[in-house]
Amino acid sequence: MIEIEASLLVEFEGLTVMSWIIKEANVKNRDEGLEQLKREVEWQIRSKFSLETLKDYPVFRAYRDFYWRLGIDPTKDRPAGEALVRRILSGRPLPTINTAVDCYNLASAETGVAMGAYDFSKISGKLRLRRGVAGEEFLGIGFSAPVKLRGGEPVLSDDEKIVAIYPYRDSDLTKITTQTKEILLLSCGVPGLPLELLREAGEKAVSYLRRFCGAV
Repeated sequence: MIEIEASLLVEFEGLTVMSWIIKEANVKNRDEGLEQLKREVEWQIRSKFSLETLKDYPVFRAYRDFYWRLGIDPTKDRPAGEALVRRILSGRPLPTINTAVDCYNLASAETGVAMGAYDFSKISGKLRLRRGVAGEEFLGIGFSAPVKLRGGEPVLSDDEKIVAIYPYRDSDLTKITTQTKEILLLSCGVPGLPLELLREAGEKAVSYLRRFCGAV
């Protein structure tokens, strides 16, 4: 479903993206059953990891190495899964955004895999993972204004716009809201991560979306 530019595949051997489309979603602000599951997963994560050794966990190490190759300092801009686990280990609960975002965040925290999700109705045409062009504009979630790309960084785009700076920042234009009915879900791979882990993360997120958002 997602075409990857050849030069990225050459430079980053093993770069892979897996995708799923979830339909008939009923996204809510909050679900008490999901909140309870989040508390259970947080307890499991606290019993599995420590802040002192977290950076050496192989999944997080793979994302950190990829970030360094992109010129991103992963000690300042944490890979998504690591950031969620660090949050839990620091004594804070997983965030409550809406039931769809909470579902894939939960899967990301459990597996370490960075995930993205987008309102599929706001995707125009074909999706490509390509290099950004210097001066292209990107409006990330939470940004007060668009930023201009330096050029060369991996971006996910459709026929009209940049959907994400891969694999760590999603666009405000395609974010999931309570009005979203169709969801494009991604497991964002980097070199060194097995396909089985990407598939496990995606399938776990899909199962949560079906359970807590009534999706199919």
